[in-house]
Amino acid sequence: MAGASASTIPCVTLNMGHAMPVLGFGTGSSSTPADLSAIIVDAVRLGYRHIDTASLYGTEGAVGAAVADAVRAGTVASREDLFVTSKLGVADAHPDRVLPALRQSLARLGLDYLDLFLIHWPVATAQNKKLVPFDMEGVWRAMEDCHRLGLARSVSVSNFSSAKMSRLLSFAAVLPAVNQVELNVAWRQEKLREVCAKNGVVVTAFSPLGAFGAAWGSNAVMESGALRDVAARRGKTVAQVALRWLHEQGLSFVARSFNMERLKQNMELFDWELGEDDKKLIMQIPQRRACRGEFFMSPDGQYKSLEELWDGDI
Repeated sequence: MAGASASTIPCVTLNMGHAMPVLGFGTGSSSTPADLSAIIVDAVRLGYRHIDTASLYGTEGAVGAAVADAVRAGTVASREDLFVTSKLGVADAHPDRVLPALRQSLARLGLDYLDLFLIHWPVATAQNKKLVPFDMEGVWRAMEDCHRLGLARSVSVSNFSSAKMSRLLSFAAVLPAVNQVELNVAWRQEKLREVCAKNGVVVTAFSPLGAFGAAWGSNAVMESGALRDVAARRGKTVAQVALRWLHEQGLSFVARSFNMERLKQNMELFDWELGEDDKKLIMQIPQRRACRGEFFMSPDGQYKSLEELWDGDI
């Protein structure tokens, strides 16, 4: 494929009826480029329509500027042509803080609404950053209010284990549309995917390439011998094989790159398929969670062990 356009990125329909592009442009990084807004506009020109940010990332302002620039330049006809996701920070994961936090995110973005608003972690901190109990039901009721007010077209979660998803689904009046979790060929999350599939929740993979280079990242994807073998056979890059596998699993994914050539390559996934031998090889890749969340462990907090945070899904 020589080039790509917006029409080459398929969409998945969320449970509220909205279409979300399966490939998103991620903005979470320990080294955010100064010209991030310009890079996002270039990505929109390439055909990216889903932009993923979070209060934690400190990139909402850059995303908002890029959305405005893309509309002003006529790259997209209007803001409605873009799908913007942001996330609730752990300091704001309290029932009375959710709506004010969303309004602050919208102010930084310069937008009237989000397409998708996620609880970033099932974790809460006090103003002094001390870990405190997370009121899942109270916070979710506030997320539902955000949806009813029209400030978030869909509300969702991130980093929820299969057990936490089941608990949330047991009382949610507005169902979560998405669970955004670490997921790639080296951490397949079959149990969680089964729970979500049974309840119409779309699973979105973050770190689909293993967050290679991040402090907590893993080289299990980008340096996988199995993926290198498949890539050589298919005439593709390792990243393309890893992302194509996710797509064939029926998953959506948010990939982060600030390099135009890699952004183009990440779009070139949708006109070829993996063979049965390729998939068998990929299924042999050892499994290990990379983003383990040790920073949310505390002898005084809600989670005293990784077992408690992930409910055994470690």
